[in-house]
Order: sequence, then C-alpha cells, then structure tokens
Amino acid sequence: MHSGDLDLDLTRIAEASNLIDPLFLDTPQFVDEQLCAALGGRVLVKIETLNPIRSFKGRGVDLLAREFTPGTRLVSTSTGNFGQALGHSAARHGLQADVFVPAGISQVKLTRMASLGARVHEIRDRPPEDAAREYAAARDDAVLVRDGQHPRIAEGAATLGVELLAAGPIDTVVLPVGDGALITGVARWVKEHSPRTRVVGVCAAGAPAMAHSWRAGRVVPTDRADTVAEGVAVRAPIPESVERMRLLVDEVVVVDDTAMLAAMRTALDTLGVLPEPAGAAGLAALATHDLPGAVVATAVTGANVSAWPDEVLR
Repeated sequence: MHSGDLDLDLTRIAEASNLIDPLFLDTPQFVDEQLCAALGGRVLVKIETLNPIRSFKGRGVDLLAREFTPGTRLVSTSTGNFGQALGHSAARHGLQADVFVPAGISQVKLTRMASLGARVHEIRDRPPEDAAREYAAARDDAVLVRDGQHPRIAEGAATLGVELLAAGPIDTVVLPVGDGALITGVARWVKEHSPRTRVVGVCAAGAPAMAHSWRAGRVVPTDRADTVAEGVAVRAPIPESVERMRLLVDEVVVVDDTAMLAAMRTALDTLGVLPEPAGAAGLAALATHDLPGAVVATAVTGANVSAWPDEVLR
C-alpha cells in the first residue's frame, strides 16, 4: 500500500488533535478485567459516548466544519448520530445544519438533533438522500455533506486511532462499519505507525452492503437494511469509502442483532455503559468471532439508545 493511493493525509491527522473540539478528544480507554473475562481475551476498550452527542461522530464533523465560511448551510442525511454532530459543530462554527432523516427513526435521536441546532426534515415519501440533494442544489449557500465521503471526516475520526496506539502495542483493532469514516481514518494512522496491527471492520448481518463492497472491491448496494443497529444500516456505500477500506482494512465480519443486543448487556454489566446496538458491534464481534491477537482494541462508539430492549434488561 502506498500513501499516494489514499486521500487521507497523515499530517492533517496529526494536526487534528489540536483543532477538534476538546469535548471529543482523549476519551477514556482502559482494560477492564470483567470485560476481558466475558470476551475471553485481553481487550483495550475506548468509550466514545461521554460527550454532547454521545458518539464518536463529533471528531470528524468538527474538523470538517472548519472548512466552511460562517453562514454556510450544511445539508446531509443521517439516522441520528451524524446529524447530532452536524448540528453541534454548525452551531459552534457559525454555520447552519439541515439534516434529512427517514421516517420512523429513533425519537431520542430526532429530539437531540433538534436540540443541538440542526433543522430536521423527516422524509416519508422518497429516499432522504434524494431530498437532501435537491434541497442543497436549490440554495446558493448550501453544501451537501455525505458521511464517509469527505476525507476530513475520516481524518478527524482517525484521532481515535492516535489515542489507541498511545496505550502501547495492539495486535488487532476492531471497529463498527457504518459509512466507513471511522475505520478508514483509524486504519490510515494505525497502518503507518503499527503496520503489524490488523484492522477488522464489523457490519450488521442485516445490513451487509459495506462488507459485500469491501470483498468485491466496488460498491455493492442492497435493496434494504434490516437491523436494529440503525447506526450501521447502510444500503448504498460511498465509493470513496469503499476504496479506502479496500486499501486499509484487513478483514470485515458480520454480527447479527442478537449478538449486538447481548453485547449491550455485556457492556452494561462490565463497564457500566449502555451502548446503542451499533455502538456495541465491536464487542459483539469479539464475542462471536475468533479474532487474532493477544491484545485487541475496540470502541463503544455510540450510546443514543431509543429504548431499553428487554433482551438487555433481563
């Protein structure tokens, strides 16, 4: 792999920690013995939920927001966490945020997006992507932002990997895969500074488009996504993100909803943290797949839980 094949810049990643809102940086990471016992190995876990948007998304979006002049209207689609990050960073940098969402998403996420400053458009009659694209095209002050496409989003997310490696040698990093910004950003840094470390992505079995695309080396969309993990419910992968994954990610596995719900319970019992299903996907992969390495790292990436599932509370 050659750096010239990638649009993710190592210098910008190194500088990002001095630019991103400190609210999203230096999140807790530690080895919990109960979690290690539950998963059957040495696990370094990073908690990305103790911030105003309850997820890692603020890292990349805050870095991206610095690219635009005050007053710019950022237009995007989201199932919740990216939209929250967009609202938060837009307000912080003097921008505006319009977020188009599919009907029926988490009321918790809808409420939080609005409370953080995003103007939310709930779309019922067509794909939100189409509505967002038309809305942005009709306004001179608007820019369409797609999670996973712009390199700054991945470069901001890469700061999570910078922090993980500061803990010492890691054999394998296991991360959820939604639009791919997190895993590609982290992998870009990790592969440069710890080449022997494997990077493994985790997709939902009911939303395998990114896994299929990674294996095929091209975008392989699916007709629908059927999973409780809306944060990784991707149907139409971003081509730029698939290309980055093809170059950087060693393996992609899938986990079903049952495994993610069980991982939510594991996180609650051992860490005292209740992730949303997508946020627990890394833990679910460690519980259900034989992933190599004496020291494995993962992150609890989101905790915008819309309801407390009976399977978790029992």
